[in-house]
Amino acid sequence: QVQFVESGGGLVQPGGSLRLSCAVSGTIFRVRAMGWYRQAPGKQRELVAGITSGGSTDYADSVKGRFTISRDNAKNTVYLQMNSLKFEDTAVYYCNIQRSDGAWAYWGQGTQVTVSS
Repeated sequence: QVQFVESGGGLVQPGGSLRLSCAVSGTIFRVRAMGWYRQAPGKQRELVAGITSGGSTDYADSVKGRFTISRDNAKNTVYLQMNSLKFEDTAVYYCNIQRSDGAWAYWGQGTQVTVSS
């Protein structure tokens, strides 16, 4: 019903940058926001950034000042610009959509980001 096409992940050195993209197709009702979650092995999944249709953004403290989320509503695409990457940023990053009831209910397939020297 809902399809995500994620891209932009890969291997990067510490201090480097990556830009993730997520194009969404299909009909989703009562969308409040789009965002990015990440999960590393042995760690809990965390919401790293979110953006509402009006452009309001929020970030996890661990990425604030380094990551920037944006969206192109016309293209149904959300982006995550990741700068000054650290080892601890290594994770699978998932595109996600938040319903108006607050639930992050729609998940992409994930894209691997590996920060390594």
